Amino acid sequence: MSVQTPTHDYRRSGFRQPDKVHKGLDRLVHSMIGAHRRRNAAFEKLKQDALEVERLAPEWMEVKDGLLRKRLADFAEAFRRGGKESETVTLPALAAIREASERQLGMRPFFVQIIGALALHRGYLAEMATGEGKTLTAGLAAVLAGWTRRPCHVVTVNDYLVERDAARLGPLYELCGVRVGCVTGAMNQDERRKGYAQDITYLTSKELLADFLRDRLQLGPLHVPERRLIRQMLAPGSVGKTLVMRGLHTAIIDEADSVLIDEAVTPLIISTTRENELLKEAALTSCRIVSGLVPDVHYQRNLRYKEIELNELGLKRIEELASDLPGVWRGDTRRVELAIQALVAREFFHRDRQYVIENGKVVIVDEFTGRPMPQRTWREGMHQAIEAKEGIEISDPSETIARLSFQRFFRCFHKLSGMTGTASEASTEFWHLYRLPVIAIPTNRPCIREQWDDRIFHTDDEKWEAVADEIVRVHATGRPILVGTRSVASSERLAELLKKRALHFNLLNALRVAEESGIISGAGLPRSITIATNMAGRGTDILLGGGVQKFGGLHVIATERHESGRVDRQLFGRAGRQGDPGSAQAFVSIEDELIRRYLRPVVKKAVESAVRSQMAGWRIIARNAFSSAQAKAQKVAYKARESVMRADTWLGEALGFAGEEVV
Repeated sequence: MSVQTPTHDYRRSGFRQPDKVHKGLDRLVHSMIGAHRRRNAAFEKLKQDALEVERLAPEWMEVKDGLLRKRLADFAEAFRRGGKESETVTLPALAAIREASERQLGMRPFFVQIIGALALHRGYLAEMATGEGKTLTAGLAAVLAGWTRRPCHVVTVNDYLVERDAARLGPLYELCGVRVGCVTGAMNQDERRKGYAQDITYLTSKELLADFLRDRLQLGPLHVPERRLIRQMLAPGSVGKTLVMRGLHTAIIDEADSVLIDEAVTPLIISTTRENELLKEAALTSCRIVSGLVPDVHYQRNLRYKEIELNELGLKRIEELASDLPGVWRGDTRRVELAIQALVAREFFHRDRQYVIENGKVVIVDEFTGRPMPQRTWREGMHQAIEAKEGIEISDPSETIARLSFQRFFRCFHKLSGMTGTASEASTEFWHLYRLPVIAIPTNRPCIREQWDDRIFHTDDEKWEAVADEIVRVHATGRPILVGTRSVASSERLAELLKKRALHFNLLNALRVAEESGIISGAGLPRSITIATNMAGRGTDILLGGGVQKFGGLHVIATERHESGRVDRQLFGRAGRQGDPGSAQAFVSIEDELIRRYLRPVVKKAVESAVRSQMAGWRIIARNAFSSAQAKAQKVAYKARESVMRADTWLGEALGFAGEEVV
């Protein structure tokens, strides 16, 4: 039975204070350091150490099960003591864990997985292609971290993978003497406390940050260990019983680009609902008032930044409509704010894109993964404005009691590492924000996936008809097809087109998230057709069914280019895993959201004309237009993340001055 010492208690609320993000000349020097950490020599060192693990393999094959368990326990004790001794035994320990994996799981880690595990153990972000076994790679590194008996959190993308991975690797952890647990959204406080009490805890980033914030709220001014000790002496047993976590130390993040880059601009907020009848009434009234306003007549839309600007005619019209209204509608500023909010809800928040309606409630959809987020709401009255637009019951607004961005939170870990198939595009950002050097891990087998040229169309209707026809053509060859869409509405539109062509298919979107793993795992069967939003089953392997290889393997179709090139690569990476055959192609149109939002109107008009007339070189013009729009989209997203970082820095400095810490 473990004893809770003052040192253990300190670790429950202790964390690393995030470093400042460098600027100017300091940033240049820091970039040079990052380039040095990512240099080829770093990979060669990992490769040489992995070769040493390979060299030790025959020795461990001869070891009996009982002796293997004892030797693993000896390694665990060395890691528990730490220091140079743990560094000395890392390679033989990894060789022993590899042997344990084969005996317990029937999976012998490939050479490249050993390189990946060493990279994670040494604080790198490992770029590993889809299907290269990131789950087992993380497990090898997690054993080494778990042996230290300090909290190790393995962060993945959804609750299904949390439970699956913890259970799948459980036999390996048991033989290695490491306790494993998991935390999911459905768990109560006691179950969460039990999950966090283990050496390794699997969970999502949202659950991890939410529990961290809740514990901080529970502690209040007692987040300082010395204060807790004094309170404990004065009132034994009064502190710490309600906490669920045992602290922050090591985080291994799967799909790190999604967690640390794409989702980083959205802070996690702990809130409580509070009745506000005035806000509900204002949302309904503003929705009614703006119903008669016409775009480009009463107001202008900025599609890139999702902003509304009222002109003089619009301001005058709102003043006329609100002239007989009481309260907030008498003030010019507040009246305009409410009207603009209602217009933003109407113009930029669309059903089956940014949200879905479930059981009469607005449920936000994550635009990067396509997954529903039922516990989240938009702030400052936007959620109520959307409910008013949809004509459903308006909920009480939320009041923020704690918030923290993922950017700042993950910089609080003493040891951070991660994996993803798409990291190289953001390697500079990973380094400057998180001190994570990106290192590319080669595939176990050469990738033979064929990347077909984009097919470009003038109108959206032409594109969708062509997508449906291409599915019919490829389906006739016996190949499985995975089609990626950007929204629920797009996936439903394609589903209707395929129904008209009498094709059977599986549909995966935010309205059908419960069947995600089953649908994706069967997407490689002969003649199967799978339509999926951005989630596309990340973390679930698409295994090819019998005979599919000889037909050409899985074919992936992207129905739009995404704002981030990394998301395109993630989708295309579903085909051609582990040396399998496969192909990928994008279908795009000049009416796609990427073009509408990020190309200047005069440029868009010129590109439209070139595509419509199919003038000489029109394909090159169109390809350059999409590349330019995607580059601008990525620049806007990067600026948004920088803005979040500046706000975090300002908040940290302000709270530090006031004697507080991260939250």
